[in-house]
Amino acid sequence: MTDLKSVLKADPAAWLLEKDNPSVRYFALTDVQGKLDTDSEAKKAKDDIMRVGLVPEILAKQNNEGCWEPPKSFYTAKYRGTVWQLVILAELGADGKHERVKKACEFILENSQDHDSGGFSMHASGKTGGGRHSEVIPCLTGNVVWSLVRLGYLENPQVVRGINWITTLQRFDDGIEDPPKGWPYDRFEMCWGKHTCHMGAVKALKALAEIPADKRSKDVINTIGRGAEHMLEHHIHKRSHDLSRVSKPGWRRFSFPLMYQTDVLEILGILTRLGYKDKRMQEAIDLVISKQDEQGRWRMEDTFNGRFQVEIEQKGKPSKWITLKALEVLKRFYS
Repeated sequence: MTDLKSVLKADPAAWLLEKDNPSVRYFALTDVQGKLDTDSEAKKAKDDIMRVGLVPEILAKQNNEGCWEPPKSFYTAKYRGTVWQLVILAELGADGKHERVKKACEFILENSQDHDSGGFSMHASGKTGGGRHSEVIPCLTGNVVWSLVRLGYLENPQVVRGINWITTLQRFDDGIEDPPKGWPYDRFEMCWGKHTCHMGAVKALKALAEIPADKRSKDVINTIGRGAEHMLEHHIHKRSHDLSRVSKPGWRRFSFPLMYQTDVLEILGILTRLGYKDKRMQEAIDLVISKQDEQGRWRMEDTFNGRFQVEIEQKGKPSKWITLKALEVLKRFYS
């Protein structure tokens, strides 16, 4: 019988549990080893996330308005602006109750969310306040909703509106002849068109997967089903109409954090978190397994380092983050 241990060349647990990266240590303890948040080791690691390492470094660079870089560049300052710091803080397991984290969340809700639709926009509106209606995009909406849910804002009415935007408007089209017309579909061909942007679809599904199973509405459950099937039809990273071809070679190179981009490992992480163990995932699972080294570690193959507020690991080097994500996927798939 295949299990996590049988597909690893070595056990990297001790490496992941080192105290230099409290975020990885915390998720390794809880998501890989299965410890509860109340466990003393897990609790200590969770507390350390806010005291040492990347999270306090990022928060120290925040200005008094609750943002990073000029306020109006919350999205366009890639990847140093406020949206991107919010995504990174959520990835790192930051405490959403921390005053600086809350300030960043409130800034994005005030400046990026479109008052009319509940989606999230690339620019603030000078006329109506909130986000500019004409520049709401799906990948940004998915990323922000995911970040806010992860940071404890699930019950916030504005976040509920963002979730409703996804369940109402997010498409998972696969080369259809007659795509829907009207807002928001007429604004950005790259986001919609005849084939839904894969990145936007992934971020939408990621946001909904973050909602605890017992709190998912019927609309959320139905949208998850459509989104997951869209990924499975593509065998994660292939062209659904020609499964011998990879959609984008870059999706086979693993990176963290991914910002608006995606890769095989992220998509598998979302699907396995949702409980999927479909045979159409196997080729992608095999790709993950093949990338480990003799110590059971995975490398950082791509990075936006140099464009972040802080550096996050090194390209070409063994990565605790990629290794953690790989272990989470394999454990769930083979459990």
